[in-house]
Amino acid sequence: MIRILEAKQAKNLLKRKSARLDEAEGIVRPILEAVRKGGDKALMEYARKFDGLKRKTVRVPEAELDAAAKRLSPAFRDAIKTASANIRAYAKTQLPAERHAEVSAGIRLGQIVRPLDTVAAYIPSGRYPLPSTLLMTVIPAQVAGVPNVCVATPRGVDEIFGTASVLRASNVFEMGGAHAIAAFAYGTRTVPRADRIVGPGSIYVAAAKKLLAGEVGIDFIAGPTEILLIAAEGKPAHLAADMLAQAEHDTDASAILLTTSRTLAEAVSAEIERQLETLPTAPIARVAIRKNSAILLVDSLDQAVELSNLFAPEHLSIPSRSLLSKVRHAGSVFVGPHSPEAAGDYASGPNHVLPTNGAARLRGGLSAADYLKVISVQELSRKGLQGILPAVTTLARAEGLEAHARSVEVRQNG
Repeated sequence: MIRILEAKQAKNLLKRKSARLDEAEGIVRPILEAVRKGGDKALMEYARKFDGLKRKTVRVPEAELDAAAKRLSPAFRDAIKTASANIRAYAKTQLPAERHAEVSAGIRLGQIVRPLDTVAAYIPSGRYPLPSTLLMTVIPAQVAGVPNVCVATPRGVDEIFGTASVLRASNVFEMGGAHAIAAFAYGTRTVPRADRIVGPGSIYVAAAKKLLAGEVGIDFIAGPTEILLIAAEGKPAHLAADMLAQAEHDTDASAILLTTSRTLAEAVSAEIERQLETLPTAPIARVAIRKNSAILLVDSLDQAVELSNLFAPEHLSIPSRSLLSKVRHAGSVFVGPHSPEAAGDYASGPNHVLPTNGAARLRGGLSAADYLKVISVQELSRKGLQGILPAVTTLARAEGLEAHARSVEVRQNG
């Protein structure tokens, strides 16, 4: 049974549990070092041990991807087509533009935009294989123009291999866990070194990404998935279904409802219990609901939004656009009764690779812009340089950097 709490109890509720990363880091550190030193040999040993790999290499032949695509059902292919179109269209809106302008006399400034050379998308395929994550990580990279898009997944399933084929993502590697992250971070004879690794994974994947950040670019360190809903009214069945959709991911997942109505709170609580009776994933969802979830009674919707901003949830559901201006921290926002979080997970367009564990205070979800570099450009005429010469030389000498000042002064006479 889900807890119904008062607003004054929010502090303990909204305080996330530790992700146990320290313990995981200790486990994965020797794996990372082994792959760094041993390359393909170490990688294959771990892939056989942890992933049950049977083939002679982690690289999946393109013919195997194409064969998997042929086994996809027509309904699944249609779903890929619909989702891909929306994801691709939204990703295009996220691309920064190249621009150049004269900001003052003789000083022309701008930016050029270039894609990363190689990116790696990590696609979970354990309890729940996630072809949707393949769509969410590969399509924005393609939109950004990344020439070498790689995919890693620990278990070959038709839905993932076939989706890769449909997307023409042929650089697929059957490997998972920390050893996959290490392979992309360091590069091996078989696996190219990536500029950035994206995508969710287990706590060991998260720990590996944390340890290797700097050696390779990452999106963010993912913790347990979470949703926060705000409602003063609404259909209990809809709200309960949204909470269970999050809770079924993992026993560490959390689903929180903030409401001004005790009547609604009690109705949602009863509806959760009713829906759990027929939910195939109830053994997982029930634990997440009991351990990490709650319905919180608040005095107003404004108070609810403030509490949400303190929590900075991965997914935030609000009843109407009127609250949007008050939202400061959230991974992705779902507005209105017909915008369930599951729509965003699969087909509406915005990315479902989102910051968790409070990281939404720092950034939003994965974007096509994450696969790009924005490079500044500056072009000064003689007149433009003369105009800022006093500022440059004064600041340079204040910092004790005489050669900096002289490099500008030497150009005074052409």
